[in-house]
Amino acid sequence: MDILLIGGLWLDASTWDDVVPELTALGHRPVPVALPGQGDGSRSATLADQVAAVLAALDAASGEVMVVGHSAACTLAWLAADARPERVAKVALVGGFPAADGAAYADFFEVTDGVMPFPGWGPFEGADSADLDEEARRAFAAAAIPVPEGVTKGVVRLTDERRHDVPVVVVCPEFGPAEAKAWIDAGDVPELARARNVTFADLDSGHWPMLTRPRELAGLLAAEAKAERQAGGWAEAREG
Repeated sequence: MDILLIGGLWLDASTWDDVVPELTALGHRPVPVALPGQGDGSRSATLADQVAAVLAALDAASGEVMVVGHSAACTLAWLAADARPERVAKVALVGGFPAADGAAYADFFEVTDGVMPFPGWGPFEGADSADLDEEARRAFAAAAIPVPEGVTKGVVRLTDERRHDVPVVVVCPEFGPAEAKAWIDAGDVPELARARNVTFADLDSGHWPMLTRPRELAGLLAAEAKAERQAGGWAEAREG
């Protein structure tokens, strides 16, 4: 299966470098998505530009496609399901949840000179960063790419109710499946409350498992892709 890999804030496509060979060895075709404004030097990129890049990668893929979003990019993965519900076999949400229609994409931290830089480790102390040593933290902060304001403050627009038929797996790294389910049941994640096929997968890591647990993450994603292939009939069911 083609597996699109979309990194979250401050990351470029190289964040998946250790996951790609693992997925390839397991028989899949991983496709890290290069997002405008995150690694190409553009400070004027918008959320629409990033959505377009994801959809271009999806349209270029063949057969069944699983779309993986990490952290804030869980919303990008969900926007792909909204735009191409007939093409997406499954959405995997790693350490995050999709924003609702009308919400800002990722207006989380202060914007300076038109970009939102990495805010430092303060907001991520605890379970998020527990598996990153000091050297890894320094390397992450040094490589972090300020995200353009046009991305972070872009407004999410969801239009196709068929997205709720797309199977979703919530990959739970720094939080557990029980917590994720409780948030959804409480109405904190309205998009997943309306989704018809949501499962949960536990992963013992911090917020960036592609960096700290790449083999385990790849194995989990491969298992989810295999399960979806074995289930079969996903496109026919949604088209019918």
